Amino acid sequence: MIQADRIAAILSSLEERGSSSIADLAAGFGVSEETIRRDVRQLEGSGRVIKVHGGVTLPATRLEAPYRRRLREQLEAKRAIARLAAGFIEDGATVFIDSGTTSYWVAQELGHLRGLTLVSNSLEVVAEGLGRADHRVFFAGGAMNVDYRSAFDADAIAYVRRFVPDVAVLSMGAIEASRGFLDFDPDEAAFKRAVLDRARRLVVVADHGKFSRQGTAHVADFDQVHDLVTERDPPPAIREAAAASGTTVHVASPAG
Repeated sequence: MIQADRIAAILSSLEERGSSSIADLAAGFGVSEETIRRDVRQLEGSGRVIKVHGGVTLPATRLEAPYRRRLREQLEAKRAIARLAAGFIEDGATVFIDSGTTSYWVAQELGHLRGLTLVSNSLEVVAEGLGRADHRVFFAGGAMNVDYRSAFDADAIAYVRRFVPDVAVLSMGAIEASRGFLDFDPDEAAFKRAVLDRARRLVVVADHGKFSRQGTAHVADFDQVHDLVTERDPPPAIREAAAASGTTVHVASPAG
C-alpha cells in the first residue's frame, strides 16, 4: 500500500474509532511503527490529527460531531447489517440511500459494483459514492440539517421524488410491532415517507437496539417494507408483525 492510500485508511479508521495506538495501526497495516509515526506527523502537520502519548486521535471538532459519534455506535452490528443489505443491490441499479448511520455503512459496501445511479440526501453518502467506478451520483439537496449532515426540506423531497429507485435503503430510529417503523425527527420522517411509493424494493436497516425504542414520528407500516435487515433476531411480536405483512426479516452475522 502506498503512503497516500495508507494515510487515507488511517483517517478512515480514526473516523470509526475516534483514536488508536501507533502499535495497533502498525499491526493493522503490516508496517513498522516508525512508518506509522511518519504518516501521523504528516497528518498532524495538516491539522487533521493530534498526536497523543503512544497514539493518535482526531481533533475535538471532528471527533465530537454528532453524526460522527453515531457512526461509531454499535459499529460491528451496523457493518454486518450493511454487508448483508448491500447484497440486494446489483450492477446498474438505481439506489436511494438515506442519511442514517447504518445506511452510510451500506454505501461503503458498494465500491465493487459498477454503473450505479446513487441518490441520497446525505452529504456523507454522496461523498462516499463520488469517484467510484462509473457511478452516477445525485444529491437531493436543500436546507441542511447540521447534526445529520443532510437535507430533509421540501426542495429535497421534490428532488428525490424524480427518481424511481430499484432499491431504497432506509435507517430507522425505532421499530414497534403495533406501529411499524418510526423515527424521532419529524422532518427526517417526512423525507423518508416521500420515498416509500417510489422504490421498487424498500429495505430497512436497523440494529437490535431499535426494537426497544419508542419512536415519535411514523414513517412506514410493515406492509410498505419489503426487507428488514438487522443483526439479532427481533422480538416475537415484531417477527409476527413482519410475517403477517410480508416483510422478510434478514439477520446478519458479525462475520458477514
